[in-house]
Amino acid sequence: MIYPPSSKSRLPKFNTHPGREWFYVLSGAVTLALSDQRTVLYAGEAAEFDTMTPHWIANAHPERSAEIIALYGIQGERVHVAEV
Repeated sequence: MIYPPSSKSRLPKFNTHPGREWFYVLSGAVTLALSDQRTVLYAGEAAEFDTMTPHWIANAHPERSAEIIALYGIQGERVHVAEV
């Protein structure tokens, strides 16, 4: 998933859904919010969390894109994959 520069992004919205999520930052930097805790992760760093915790992920840089690769438990996959 590619996140546009934060200056061009919508305001993040907290999500919850059953499952777990794991992601790895391929380039740039992203902010991960888990409830009221915020963490910035940079290229080469990863995070894993229970998706029933209110969460959002957004680009941490105002001018450069960020890219992550994410894996979801089967429940979370249904939330993130649109039917075609």
